[in-house]
Amino acid sequence: MTIHDKIIAITGASSGIGEATARHLASRGAAVVLGARRTDRLEQLVEEITAAGGRAAAVRVDVTDPDDLHSLVDRAVEGFGRLDVLVGNAGVSRISPMTDVDVEGWSAMVDVNVKGVLNGIAAALPVFRAQGSGHLVTVVSTSGLKIVPTQAVYAGTKNAVRTIVEGLRQESTDGVLRTTSISPGYVRTEFIDSALDDPRLREQVKQTMAELGIDPTAVARAIAFAIDQPDDVEIGDLTIRPTRQG
Repeated sequence: MTIHDKIIAITGASSGIGEATARHLASRGAAVVLGARRTDRLEQLVEEITAAGGRAAAVRVDVTDPDDLHSLVDRAVEGFGRLDVLVGNAGVSRISPMTDVDVEGWSAMVDVNVKGVLNGIAAALPVFRAQGSGHLVTVVSTSGLKIVPTQAVYAGTKNAVRTIVEGLRQESTDGVLRTTSISPGYVRTEFIDSALDDPRLREQVKQTMAELGIDPTAVARAIAFAIDQPDDVEIGDLTIRPTRQG
């Protein structure tokens, strides 16, 4: 089975990389089950996908709530019979120097970026094991590959996830589970709008994004590439960035 007819759940699906991934996978014949907090956007996306002949469903998901992740997985299994792939895309960033002591922002990043991924694993792994197959695709970041000032905690959360997924991979060499970490660089999304409180710095980063950022569909294609491999092939780590990104 390639992408066509796979059942794929996606967190953070209401905009950016998650939305682009939902549209792209649905266009390739997958049934997509979409999770995010902004249900109005999810419902609109489901309408557009189904109007184009695709299959889609939506569930309100806050990844910090384990029950919400179980609801997402249950919606896939109950509505489509199984879950083949969970794309863990939801994430938040708070960009600021450590001297700002943004404890609230640090906690939010840990809760969403790390605990949110663990909640997804906890919900999906038993289903994958019962089925005898499953694929966990997790969106991390090039921020974890090149550490820069103002992004220490964000990079730390992404590297924590990279470590967790690699550990899970090493525990799962019986052929049941595939794991993939996707590391995007600059991507043109709304992500930066909530990441910066300093208006001047926000505009600087937005300008960089506008000049260098790639379209989120590029990341969606990378995710599709990993999913589209034969069952005995695993794309462990995939980095996708603008060619001009340093």
